Amino acid sequence: MNDDHETTPAHRSGFVSFVGRPNAGKSTLTNALVGSKVVITSNKPQTTRTVVRGIVHRDDAQLILVDTPGLHRPRTLLGERLNDLVMTTWAEVDVVAVCFPANEKIGPGDTFIVNELAKVKRTTKIAVATKTDLATPEQIAEHLLAITELGRATNTEWAQVIPVSSVSGDQIDLLADLLVEQLPEGPPLYPDGDLTDAPEEILVAELIREAALEGVRDELPHSIAVTVEEMGLREGRDESKPLLDIYASLYVERDSQKGIMIGHKGARLREVGKAARQQIEALLGTPVYLDLHIKIAKDWQRDPRQLRKLGF
Repeated sequence: MNDDHETTPAHRSGFVSFVGRPNAGKSTLTNALVGSKVVITSNKPQTTRTVVRGIVHRDDAQLILVDTPGLHRPRTLLGERLNDLVMTTWAEVDVVAVCFPANEKIGPGDTFIVNELAKVKRTTKIAVATKTDLATPEQIAEHLLAITELGRATNTEWAQVIPVSSVSGDQIDLLADLLVEQLPEGPPLYPDGDLTDAPEEILVAELIREAALEGVRDELPHSIAVTVEEMGLREGRDESKPLLDIYASLYVERDSQKGIMIGHKGARLREVGKAARQQIEALLGTPVYLDLHIKIAKDWQRDPRQLRKLGF
């Protein structure tokens, strides 16, 4: 394009959405690319609920990563709203990268997602084989063939198919390069140094929810919601010794779940509070006083009024 003068390549910026069935490695991949923890990860499926953007700053580009909930066949009103959110996001981003864990065979869930994605015509589509550290070279080769075949079967044209490992960092930089190639030319959309555009309250709520999900019995993950009621620096303290007060509510759907969350003599809740506080302090770089309360919002996932109140 610029034959006359030696010029640097044009700066590119744009939005990329990682999608895949729950637990496909989307959030871990976002954090690996950004190089910082902006999206909560958990070995429980359906951990992500809000669309959190991670921002990758490079000299030649700004890559804005949009993390969406895992698409699934909805069983509740919350499930339907999350799916709508995913479909809207796909139509608005520059690239959709579909994550297929290399240690698992392609299944009906993957086919369902790619079929839905095929309805979004103009968006560039990339296939990412995630979790390659958990698969043998033979498994990875078979997996890549299966992904290519799925593209053919659903009439989806993959701009790229790439295997990566977020844990070992294998091919993460190459993936970033491939994503940048697909972005339109343009100036940075966010100030340098920003890692996410999510308000701090949302990130804090997500970190609390992540801590609450750790080691809880299987029936709880979808029933936990967190809202930050108040957050601010404590007044009257020396500037060199700030303390951030955070008052948050952790909502469950039933009395029995409240008991599980509190634990014997409050031990479980103290554990959650401690783990969340450490993560929040690491993220915000300020000592934190965290006050957590457990509340019951009966069957909130099915109640439109409660969903609104909890931010869905």
